[in-house]
Amino acid sequence: MQSSTQSIVNIAAYKFISFDDTQERRAEFQAQCKALDLKGTILLTPEGINLFLAGVRESIDRFLAWLRSDARFADIEVKESFSDAQPFKRMLVKLKSEIITMKMPLIQPEKGRAPAVDAKTLKRWLDAGVDDAGKPVVMMDTRNAFEVDVGTFDNTLDYRIHKFSEFPEVVAKHKDELADKTVVTFCTGGIRCEKAAIHMQNIGYESVYQLEGGILKYFEEVGGAHYTGSCFVFDYRTALTPELEPSGEIRCRDCGNVIKAEEPDQPLRIYGRLCPHCAA
Repeated sequence: MQSSTQSIVNIAAYKFISFDDTQERRAEFQAQCKALDLKGTILLTPEGINLFLAGVRESIDRFLAWLRSDARFADIEVKESFSDAQPFKRMLVKLKSEIITMKMPLIQPEKGRAPAVDAKTLKRWLDAGVDDAGKPVVMMDTRNAFEVDVGTFDNTLDYRIHKFSEFPEVVAKHKDELADKTVVTFCTGGIRCEKAAIHMQNIGYESVYQLEGGILKYFEEVGGAHYTGSCFVFDYRTALTPELEPSGEIRCRDCGNVIKAEEPDQPLRIYGRLCPHCAA
């Protein structure tokens, strides 16, 4: 795992909670991040908060102390990685209607989550091929196709979705073939699978879990066991290895060209949509 002696601390965190004063609080978040010289993106939504921030340790710790002074976010959990340089170019605080767009307003994680499995338990299940009840374990990737192509769990179910709002229809079509399996949904940091697992329960999946903390927490706690490749991240590191270090480069699935992390302002890394070589 990467050393905390490196100068920049990168954090990812989210929490589903009623947050009706997003408009009023936006300026406070902007001012706090500016004062602490933090860069990244914070999403403020009526269903909660999502953030990716980077800065020196003192500034990150001061920001988290400030955030947790709001009782709604007192127990927010954070995933950390480290880098030699600032991976973000600017600081954005955005207002959105959802943390992650699913277009399923009745799914409200704040009111109750699906069962979660922690990283160490999941590794034990994958080592054995079955869960504690003896049911075969199947991994289900809820991320977009281009993210999956950078790296994912071995033998995972990948439905080639291009946006999360496609997930409910696709996963409903495969319910019967997974009836005798334990399905573990996962994503980068846990947000998508929070909603995904609830939806799957709602439509009749009997044994479904979400991976607690997503791929990044899995890397942090158990490394890269049963995982091939890196984990795509939406900043200028491009992707992180199981050691939570920048992978340096990834390969485009369509054209085969290598995309290096040091290439500036490449569309894939900014938007997560397009390989710069394909674009050219």
